[in-house]
Amino acid sequence: MAVMTNSTLETSTRSSTNLSVADAIRTRVSIRKYVQEPMNQDDLREILELASRAPSAWNAQTWRFAVVQSPEVKTKLQAAAYGQGQIGSAPTVIVVYSDMEDTLDTVEETAHPGMGDEGRANQRKTFEGAFGQQDVAQRGQWGLSQANIAFGFLMLAARSKGYDTVPMLGFNPQAVRELLGLPDHVQFAGLLPIGKRAEDGFPQHRHTVERVTKFY
Repeated sequence: MAVMTNSTLETSTRSSTNLSVADAIRTRVSIRKYVQEPMNQDDLREILELASRAPSAWNAQTWRFAVVQSPEVKTKLQAAAYGQGQIGSAPTVIVVYSDMEDTLDTVEETAHPGMGDEGRANQRKTFEGAFGQQDVAQRGQWGLSQANIAFGFLMLAARSKGYDTVPMLGFNPQAVRELLGLPDHVQFAGLLPIGKRAEDGFPQHRHTVERVTKFY
């Protein structure tokens, strides 16, 4: 799947912001209005690279990213997201999805090179044993659980570079598949508008640790 970018986009000054993990977590809020300037492409590639370092069971790496920056495609994507304005406002929207069928077709690529031919063969054997008897929908759900981890990494990587995001689950999955030319079997972790904030979002409001935790 080719990344959808607008080759005529100008590159803005690269962000010099590098927040710690703790600061990225504590300052991440959902932003729906963005500064109207192109996103620096070097920053974008670094954010995607950082997100790609997310962990996954058996190193499956089921996640895939479709980067939408073309105004024409964004307009259609906004329509598929029921007209939500953050799609059109953000300079970049990253569609995060899982493709478990592609993962299975190319599973040897996920074996560590240090494991050699034996490791690649064992990786194939492991995945066929775990998923070979499952239908596409069943194993697709497992693949989605791995892609969700990368979705979280993506938001924190963006914030660490000084960018803001808003995770979105309100969209028509089939319309997005058709727009981006994706297979019917892919599962979506979400849409992620990304850019520099044009307004402040609501401060974080979360349960206390005691509210959500049991210690044994």
